[in-house]
Amino acid sequence: MSRYIRNIAETAQSAATDAGPASPGGATRRDVIVAATLAGGALLVGCSLADAMSAGSQVEIGAFGPFIKIAADGAVTVISKHIEFGQGNHVGLSAIVAEELDADWARVTVEQAPANAKLYANLGMGVQGTGGSTAIANSWEQLRKAGAGARAMFVQAAANRWQVAPGEITVKDGLVSHAASGKSASFGDLIVDASKVTPPETPTLKDPKTFTLIGTQRVRRKDSVAKSNGTAVFTLDVKEEGLLTAMVAHAPRFGATVASFDDSAARKVAGVVDVFKIPTGVAVVAKNTWAARQGREALKVTWDESKVEARGSDAILADFKKVAAGQGPADVKWTPFETKGDPASVTDGELFQATYDFPFLAHATMEPMNCVARVKGNNAHLTFGSQIPTVDQLNTARIVGNLPGAVRIDTLFAGGSFGRRGNFQSDYAVECVHIAKKVGNGTAVKLVWTREDDMMAGYFRPIVHHDVKVRLDKDGFPASWRHRVVTQSIMKGSPTGTPKLDETAVEGALGSPYLKATPVVDAQLALPDVGVPVLWWRAVGATHTAFVMEHTIDQLARKAGKDPVDYRKALYTKAGAKRHLAVLELAMEKAGPTVTEGYTRGVAVHESFGSVVAQIAEVTIAPGGEPRVGRVVTAIDCGIAIATDQVAAQMEGGTCYGLTAALFGQVTLKDGVVQETNFDTYRSLRMNEAPTVETYIVPSANAPSGAGEPGTPVIGPAVANALLAMGRPATSSLPMVKPAVA
Repeated sequence: MSRYIRNIAETAQSAATDAGPASPGGATRRDVIVAATLAGGALLVGCSLADAMSAGSQVEIGAFGPFIKIAADGAVTVISKHIEFGQGNHVGLSAIVAEELDADWARVTVEQAPANAKLYANLGMGVQGTGGSTAIANSWEQLRKAGAGARAMFVQAAANRWQVAPGEITVKDGLVSHAASGKSASFGDLIVDASKVTPPETPTLKDPKTFTLIGTQRVRRKDSVAKSNGTAVFTLDVKEEGLLTAMVAHAPRFGATVASFDDSAARKVAGVVDVFKIPTGVAVVAKNTWAARQGREALKVTWDESKVEARGSDAILADFKKVAAGQGPADVKWTPFETKGDPASVTDGELFQATYDFPFLAHATMEPMNCVARVKGNNAHLTFGSQIPTVDQLNTARIVGNLPGAVRIDTLFAGGSFGRRGNFQSDYAVECVHIAKKVGNGTAVKLVWTREDDMMAGYFRPIVHHDVKVRLDKDGFPASWRHRVVTQSIMKGSPTGTPKLDETAVEGALGSPYLKATPVVDAQLALPDVGVPVLWWRAVGATHTAFVMEHTIDQLARKAGKDPVDYRKALYTKAGAKRHLAVLELAMEKAGPTVTEGYTRGVAVHESFGSVVAQIAEVTIAPGGEPRVGRVVTAIDCGIAIATDQVAAQMEGGTCYGLTAALFGQVTLKDGVVQETNFDTYRSLRMNEAPTVETYIVPSANAPSGAGEPGTPVIGPAVANALLAMGRPATSSLPMVKPAVA
């Protein structure tokens, strides 16, 4: 996801043209110059994107930099630029600082950073945002330097006070000591002096071999108690004087707009304050959630459906298959994503052929979309779980006519995202801003989406069709590989439009070690237009490419009469994929030679977001005929594992999320209308259906890589391969468990 968000960074100066005039109340002279320059379509020399996107911001930083605050009593607060929406990144980010600072881990807390791209940009995105499993990876060096720099300030302060050499001073658990003299002082004792010390530009970092906190079982989540006892604040918990609640009547089909509406009955509902049209529908504003919902139900809206997407999901998939067969519209073009050898010879000889179909998927977060906004004049203040604050600032600034940085965003905990809360349009946040602007006077408006709103309004993981043809050599290994992928572009709604190659559609196949080990490759992508809003979904392209590559490899191994594990090892050796070999061998070792009685094993290995995961799934057929997964052995190479317990938690959660999709997940459209509107029809894995997941981490001295997403795409093919090992047919479409036809 990170490299896709970077497209925003590359074109934000032109997008900011719509931001309107500078705020006369808060903008500096430099801010006005920046805004004027943006409107002219070019950045000033020496003015970065972060400068432009932060123009108007009033955020101040303390003596220890933008990431660390130290109280008078020595307690340490780490400022996190990344949202916490269940993935547990706050504990890892704070541990990085605490390790280099040598702080007392028991006295370290975490605070969410304000929205400011200049101070808090994701280094892989160029804007402030969380996604692509980059929170730890992009913060690693940055936070190590922040912690080490603050430590050096305390060391120098103590050296000055005691008149000793800095090299003679040690720091442990927030206590600064000089062994020779027996003197010591806490951070609190030294804070005044330390705050006056200029931090070193390049502080000395620890040798990872000397870490005492990172990688230990001491690194456990610090938000568990608050989230368990209800004191953690989510958007729905926001309360303030005069707060109003809003709901929006959305069109039943994508692309429809409001033609007219009758609000007479809605206005008679007790508690309804106002009803009005906004760009995405009709808003009902009330004194409480119940009144807003009852008012919305009383609305009579006539929709203009002249430009709707009226196809069903079956029809869309059928059209994709025509494209793959070369029978699609003339304006659908093919783009190569892997080419090697002579493409003309790719289909010579006897071929293994397979096709795979994947449905729309909902993100299905536990907390539906919501936001609190206040607009007074051209000033806006938002409070919600903002995944990409810079984008939300930019889209809000366009509406209220202010500098992006002048839009205040307080980011709260959020109950999941899986990509949903971060999109180019800031869809639900923008809805809230439009409503709050209409209400005016700085009145707080809380936009609430129901589960049905969340399921029916999009955004979805797109439908995908794969067509694969492979010719084997005399030893049974791929000699040529023809691959066609047909799907909808996630990037089409980006500020830059659809890139020449939309990597969101093919990542996981692109760069696959199996293709590297194949002499002739002809792999191409087609992106037909579909009027359904789509978005990255946890693990993005790997959610389907991992399945295709891993299930195909298992079938090829069996066709060649080879053991699937040995077959993979041979291909990894050919491709020089040492990390794939390592995780596969570790998973096999930990799984052991004995399979649980009544179960069959399947294996899958996949690299995504810089990490490589191998899974061995033990699968049986439950009464009623559904696959049931019992034990999953997971091995991951994610570089240095800062919070090993949290890596294991991410593997467990990612596995269950991916298993839900593989077994049950699908969003279907009938004549353009979404049919799955809640969890009664969009089935999720239940606790009694969840497997036992064992996680083993490959020891590594490399910088950390992703952990939030890499566990999701591997479980599906591992289960499909176990079914194949049972003698069942190959799995050509998901979900594996088809819903009963009503």
